[in-house]
Amino acid sequence: MRKSAARKPAKPLSKPSYFPEGQVLTRTMPPELAGQREFEEFHFIGFDFSQTSLSGWRFTDCRFENCNLAGTSIANTAFQNVAFDGCKLLGLPFQACRDMLFAVHFDHCQLAYASFHGRSLPNTRFVGCSMQEVDFTHADLTQAVFQDCQLRRAVFRQSKLNGTDFSTAQEVTLDPALNEVKNARFALSSLPGLLTQFELDIVNN
Repeated sequence: MRKSAARKPAKPLSKPSYFPEGQVLTRTMPPELAGQREFEEFHFIGFDFSQTSLSGWRFTDCRFENCNLAGTSIANTAFQNVAFDGCKLLGLPFQACRDMLFAVHFDHCQLAYASFHGRSLPNTRFVGCSMQEVDFTHADLTQAVFQDCQLRRAVFRQSKLNGTDFSTAQEVTLDPALNEVKNARFALSSLPGLLTQFELDIVNN
């Protein structure tokens, strides 16, 4: 029997950049969109969704810029190629989102205490994000990029990190024996965070 070839991760999607006239919204939803739950090619600027519910909503090729979603309910929410730029996403349970076509981009976002437990995130880019205690347990981060991200006490356990780029990330701590890390890239300064389980004293001469 021929052994099946390993499945390659899908190519990364481009961040949404085209938004039709009338679909760039600032701070408030216009009356004609009241009650709408499906949005395609919309750009939301400065919205405060904190402590509200977006459960069951669908966003496709959308961008959230300088929005506050801290504490927002996102159970069964569809984020299909959605970009978050400069957003507050504190504590969001992204594992609760709809699986189908889930794809996200994060630039300069506050993601502390968020959870991506079991989430499939191949090729996802995290740029300049604060990610304290984010949970990536059982997540697939194959070829993901953590560019200039702060990962203090972020949890990686049984995570797929093959080809993942941590070369500019800060305070990376993970156990290579508990994760898949083939071809993952780390800065030399991250070495102590990969050896914590051995309780070694790393001396910088």
